[in-house]
Amino acid sequence: MRVSKTDGQVTGIRRIEVVQRALENARRVASVCDEYRGLDVVVLDLTQITPLFDYFVIATGKSRRQLHAISDHADDVMADESGSNRRSTAGYDSEWICQDYGDVVLHVFSPDARQLYDLENLWADAPRVDWQAVVESEA
Repeated sequence: MRVSKTDGQVTGIRRIEVVQRALENARRVASVCDEYRGLDVVVLDLTQITPLFDYFVIATGKSRRQLHAISDHADDVMADESGSNRRSTAGYDSEWICQDYGDVVLHVFSPDARQLYDLENLWADAPRVDWQAVVESEA
């Protein structure tokens, strides 16, 4: 069992398998970002910070077409490989596409939007996950 705490208060108790599956989903989404040449792909572990979701995957795309390609393929991969369908999406026609898969939230930004919203700084307490090491260890 894994205990999640926010400000010292217990916010959730979950089985290790559930947390591990969330990490695998974050890795899948990060791999899609990398495969579609997303820049500065970052995975933040939010399991000890909020009970709402487990991981943020953050990436930058150079064009609206690239933002759409990343977000669309992430949907396909999550549905095909993990059976996890997107619960909601926001900003599909803007410079910040946000897709919620329940345990993982994907944020794909234009360079200007990423700098403006600066989620890595906003969630600075969240540890970064070395998702590429996880991918390489599975190969």
